Amino acid sequence: MSPSPDASSAEDGLQHVLIIHEVAAYAAWKRVFDEAAGLRKQAGEISYQLLRAESDANNIVHFSRWSSLIAARRFFESPELVEIRAKAGVKAPEFIYLTALEQGVL
Repeated sequence: MSPSPDASSAEDGLQHVLIIHEVAAYAAWKRVFDEAAGLRKQAGEISYQLLRAESDANNIVHFSRWSSLIAARRFFESPELVEIRAKAGVKAPEFIYLTALEQGVL
């Protein structure tokens, strides 16, 4: 089956990061997340989406688009961000670095 006419490929150069993490308290985490918006943008984050597990408001998924995976790794693995995550109450984040293959609308 071929992609729909609205499909796009990885040729757009956008890279993605999927972060799954439990936080101590969503409201406290969100405050720190919002305060770091400028840092994320400067580091190369283009856009983001936040989701939560249906059964647990403190189980957060942060899905974001980045200018490059190198920039994303550099940011997420920096000592500064380790400190910010601790301040925000993040517990054992899982980072998944992704390259777009295809996107479509059905």
